[in-house]
Amino acid sequence: MLLINKKNITKFLLSFVIVYTSLFLFSFFSVAYANEPLINYEDAELGEKEYEAEYKQKKNKRKNFTPVTPPSSTKVSSLGVDEYDMERAVLRALKENPSVKAKESAALSSEQARKAARSAFGPVFSTSYGYTQVQHPQRIGGMERDDAVFTYSATVSQNLFAGLATLSGYRKSELLKESAEADKNRNDIQLILDVQQNFLNLFKTRENIRSAQDSLERLQSQLKVSEAFYDVGLRPRLDVLQSEVDVAAAEDILLQAKQAEETIIARLDTLLNINIKNQVNYVGSLAKVPFPFSLEECLERAYRQRPDVYIAQKAVQISGEDTRLAASGFYPQVNTSWSWQTEGTGMAAAGSAKNPNRYSNWQLGIQADWNVFEWGRTYYTFRQQKYLEGKAGAEQASLHNEVAFEIKSKLLQLNQASKRIDVSRKGLTQAREAYRMADARHQAQVATITDVLDAQSKLSAAEASYTSALADYAIAVANLYAAMGEKHPDLSVATQAILPLKYQD
Repeated sequence: MLLINKKNITKFLLSFVIVYTSLFLFSFFSVAYANEPLINYEDAELGEKEYEAEYKQKKNKRKNFTPVTPPSSTKVSSLGVDEYDMERAVLRALKENPSVKAKESAALSSEQARKAARSAFGPVFSTSYGYTQVQHPQRIGGMERDDAVFTYSATVSQNLFAGLATLSGYRKSELLKESAEADKNRNDIQLILDVQQNFLNLFKTRENIRSAQDSLERLQSQLKVSEAFYDVGLRPRLDVLQSEVDVAAAEDILLQAKQAEETIIARLDTLLNINIKNQVNYVGSLAKVPFPFSLEECLERAYRQRPDVYIAQKAVQISGEDTRLAASGFYPQVNTSWSWQTEGTGMAAAGSAKNPNRYSNWQLGIQADWNVFEWGRTYYTFRQQKYLEGKAGAEQASLHNEVAFEIKSKLLQLNQASKRIDVSRKGLTQAREAYRMADARHQAQVATITDVLDAQSKLSAAEASYTSALADYAIAVANLYAAMGEKHPDLSVATQAILPLKYQD
């Protein structure tokens, strides 16, 4: 340690240090606590009027999705204001779902960690003030020291070289911040997909309810015909019993469909953070929305926009910084410091009767520390991080392959559902005509009740197949947008401009 002593230091230096300390602490706490709130929830606390205005503005941009009046089984709020189509439900979920706020807090936390790591580049200022009482004062240079001493000191230290550990630590904190922001986007995309899937399943269930109601009405009408024929002796009692059994089965199917509707509505209420005591009206219909992207376009968008791909890329970079942090142990640590100390019998620590002049001193020094040998600890830690870096790279390559498979499989599901829509539409038309003919033949007494019930069963199956194909197609579109890392609240291509998500790295 290099020491430089000076005998006469005036009180001006003490005053300068105290003023400098006060200004430094005042500016630090003013910036840290006055200008930087911990969490900003202004977007999540929009009033009802602003929320409605925003919704109407975004609604004008929607395309290819036409909401219709829901069936009578839909709940309507007693307040008459809680009505949601798919787009508005997605926007509310992104504002009100607790998981979104949790990810926002995590992203804000990572930003504060980055700022904390950045502070390691600057000097460290410390100060101390104390009082010491000595039972047996020492004699130094023939002069007895005071038995009661007040001491004040100030120190400024600066890290000059730490084997690049400081730089690597800051870069790692930056990468962790970017990864946390991408994780928030990943959560948003998954939340959008959950809302859309439940919405589409709700529409599918409502179509099933409508189909079950129509089926029940047809079977009840057929039961009346069978009873009338039985009363006049034109049909056996067996026909009536068969009709009654089918009516009971249709009623059971209708009850199950209504129960499924209630369950899906409860799930949507949860995703939108709506009180379970409130009743809301979810409106919309199943429709075949266009999906204009090819396999190559889907893959290009997925690799460029998916948050998990971005997170995997950052994980490789973070592993690289961890490796450099481990390698910093091979290098010396160089620091410099300047300190000043004064002492005295008074609270001002400005000398005493025994020592009226030489009561303060300062020193400036530079120091290098180097752990030359630690039985391989630094080396093996470095090798460990190198293997972990390779692991992160392999996981990134694996994710790249999984993304390609996911995109291709979901695109195949979309194409299959599109073909099923055309086929099931034709089958539904034929099933309706077959039922009409079977019913007419039965009333003309040229067909049995079995023929009518068989035609009715095929008609119900055709309706269910068509509804399922429409729902599966829309769900496949939602899955593809999520697989590409895009946010389309109402499944139309135009709404991506509302919630863009792109990574430039």
